[in-house]
Amino acid sequence: MPQLNLTVQNISVTSQIPSEADFKKWVKATIRVDTEATIRIVDEAEGRELNKAYRGKDYATNVLTFPLSEEPHLIGDIVICAPVVASEAASQNKALKAHFAHLTVHGVLHLHGYDHEIDAQAELMESIETEIVMKLGYPDPYLADNSLSENT
Repeated sequence: MPQLNLTVQNISVTSQIPSEADFKKWVKATIRVDTEATIRIVDEAEGRELNKAYRGKDYATNVLTFPLSEEPHLIGDIVICAPVVASEAASQNKALKAHFAHLTVHGVLHLHGYDHEIDAQAELMESIETEIVMKLGYPDPYLADNSLSENT
């Protein structure tokens, strides 16, 4: 079982942020090797600033991943923009906690080197995400309507 050293920094004013234990469970379900990571939960201003500085895109996105080392020992940061996650969950009729779980898994897979810029890579990454998220008890994050399960 890989070891995990996780720090969760919640600086968002958004309500209903999952617990540190939730984030730890989601990361542990995803990692394959020893991992040191920080998950920073931010609001739109910081999310937008980071997305612009590192990706050249002038908007807040749901999750950004900053790998600092590669396997066999992962080190990195994952930034999750809570208001974007909440807005997406509402517009996609998803349970908020399930969407946070999905985006956490997504960010950790980026730490592992997965990407979704090429269709074949995107398909592989999405299939791994779906498998992990469903093993955690949440619905398939890529179904059009997964409002049937609230898993809290």
